[in-house]
Amino acid sequence: MMPRLVHLLTGAAILAAPVSRSLSQGAVKPDSAALADTNRTVLPVDGIAAVVGDQVILVSEVLAAVNRRRAEGAEVKTPKELAQIEMDVLNSLIEAELLVQKATKEKIESNDADIQKTIDEREKKLRPQFNSDSEFRQALKGAGFGTLEEWRKAQFDLERRENLQRDVVQKLRAEGKMTAINVSERDVTEAYESNREQLPRKQARVGLRQIVIATTPSESSKLRARARIDSLRAELERRPADFESIAKRESMDLANKDLGGDLGWNRRGRMVPEFDRMMFALNPGMISPVVETSFGFHIIRVDRVQPAEVKSRHILIRPTVDSTDEARARMLADSIAAAWRAGGSFDSLSVKYHDDAAGEEKTIPEFPRSELPEVYRNALEGKELNAIVEPFEIPDPTGGKKFVIAQVTFLDEAGEFTLPQVRDRLRRQLSEERSFRRLIDSLKSETYVSVRYTPQEVVVF
Repeated sequence: MMPRLVHLLTGAAILAAPVSRSLSQGAVKPDSAALADTNRTVLPVDGIAAVVGDQVILVSEVLAAVNRRRAEGAEVKTPKELAQIEMDVLNSLIEAELLVQKATKEKIESNDADIQKTIDEREKKLRPQFNSDSEFRQALKGAGFGTLEEWRKAQFDLERRENLQRDVVQKLRAEGKMTAINVSERDVTEAYESNREQLPRKQARVGLRQIVIATTPSESSKLRARARIDSLRAELERRPADFESIAKRESMDLANKDLGGDLGWNRRGRMVPEFDRMMFALNPGMISPVVETSFGFHIIRVDRVQPAEVKSRHILIRPTVDSTDEARARMLADSIAAAWRAGGSFDSLSVKYHDDAAGEEKTIPEFPRSELPEVYRNALEGKELNAIVEPFEIPDPTGGKKFVIAQVTFLDEAGEFTLPQVRDRLRRQLSEERSFRRLIDSLKSETYVSVRYTPQEVVVF
């Protein structure tokens, strides 16, 4: 049970693995051994290892899977250890076959089109690892596949079996046929102590709350932008059919300017409130008056309407910001940081100054430090819990700069997970594992299973 528990903690599936997927996961180097991960005839030894219902598992399948485990890093130092791996693999193959047969009884079908796409992607990733098509095909032959199509078919069969196993477990769980099993605190503690050296290392994480200050244009810049949009509105009064050409020529929304301002279909609430209200108030073909939002000034035209959504275009003119505007925003950020350090309320300051219009989050409870944008990582480097950092710049997608004042609210350094940090996850996963074992035991009681393979503890290394 314990090895599977470790896989659960690293995000692997609870299912007993079918024949290996090491090639698709890139765990094995691109040589004949990698390509052989689905081949049943590459090994000279064969015979029946087990019978499950009306299906057989061959000795060659077991030995091929054992070889893959060793290629992926499983250490074997003694014949006894090798024999144990062989039995573990055989049991996994038996469990996989039980699940596939249960999926058939439950009338679960695979999505062959999606599987084919997966195989296509797998081949695309694999081919560049070889210097030429000739080398690739030679590796196929070395792995026991006469043609590429044979390899693709084997991969298809593996993917289909794995999907069936996953889907049948999900179906049974959704139907309440895999009930949760209680796990004691002692069981959780024992699982943690037995596996702590194999558990993944935790990443350094940080949490923060922030006030983001946008650089706002001066009144004179806004007046110039307003005059420009008014002149375009007047032009549309004379030539309303020119909306798209004017958008291509004048709009400052680079995401859709070349499309004539086309915003596609949108439901209520996707745009900022002022824009949203006007867009849903227009009839098809109507051109709006000028609408002001935090992004600038807009002219909107609705092209089509259907229940709950509209298809529209717009022309955007933004007031420009300059270095004077950015300096003013910087000074405001400095004053907010000072007020916050002096005991000012975050809630009050953020309500008054935070740039809500752009959707910037005020609170980030915890986040992997390595995944933060570089500017955030640099600003938070070396800061202690509750520290309020100096304002730092981030780019504004609409142009110019924004300034961030942040406080560190959570710190957790990289290292080993403690029991309290993984207790709930361990308890849940132990429960799922035991529920899965109960399912397998039930399937074994309903299905004829005969194990006919006995590993030999004599082997040449």
